[in-house]
Amino acid sequence: MAAGQAVRARLTVWVLALAALGLAAPAAWGQCRQALALGMDVSGSVNAQEYTLQVQGLAAALTDRQVQEALLAMPGVPVRLFIYEWAGLTHRRVLQDWLAIESAGQLQELAQKIAATQSRPGDIATALGLSMEFGASELTAQADCWARTLDISGDGQSNAGPRPRDIKQGTALSGITINALVVGADAPATTDLRQVQIGELVSYFQSEVVQGPNAFVETALGYADYQAAMTRKLLRELKIFAIGDMSAFSPHAGAAGVLTRLQQSN
Repeated sequence: MAAGQAVRARLTVWVLALAALGLAAPAAWGQCRQALALGMDVSGSVNAQEYTLQVQGLAAALTDRQVQEALLAMPGVPVRLFIYEWAGLTHRRVLQDWLAIESAGQLQELAQKIAATQSRPGDIATALGLSMEFGASELTAQADCWARTLDISGDGQSNAGPRPRDIKQGTALSGITINALVVGADAPATTDLRQVQIGELVSYFQSEVVQGPNAFVETALGYADYQAAMTRKLLRELKIFAIGDMSAFSPHAGAAGVLTRLQQSN
């Protein structure tokens, strides 16, 4: 069975299981199964070549066969995407406003648009906390989606604006899962220190940025690895549990309890 057929089969079992438990049909929860906001770091540490690797890498990841199958696995209840870039205190640019992904052709058009995006001069600082706040404000308006996920890419620690941990402790991110894609520095001329740098950044993002059930940090060893890392991350975010043992689900748990068990997993 092809990967796409397998995903559709699991989702069919899921819907039938919910009906058997007397729970509300998915459509009653909203017309969107996941709102996914993607924020790309374009601060001063990102040069023109690295910017191009980011937008082209994201475009290629969105049209990867497995990612496409996962995005289109449940017709009628699509994933919504929002894509923006961020840097310092004043730079947040929307590259794609909220878009419900409903066809392969739509994905191809989106990928072409993102890949052709040109960088613009902006605030060169790294205001990670403000970028989280911006993404959260957009996700708040997607309350009819079953899950809301903020995905932040970055290659350094915040050095302007509120600290990410302070944003996390507020109410703006309530109910929102935050994942991260950490990009290690390109290899130095003599000694490859990227693994050390990535380790430090991963620790920072784990403690300061990510939050929510099954939240995680994906890594890219330099911007040349951005496409592969973004593909892995999207597949992980879109992954759905198949129902195995129905005894694990109690009608008393309600729809929210079942959804928690059926959502994304590590």
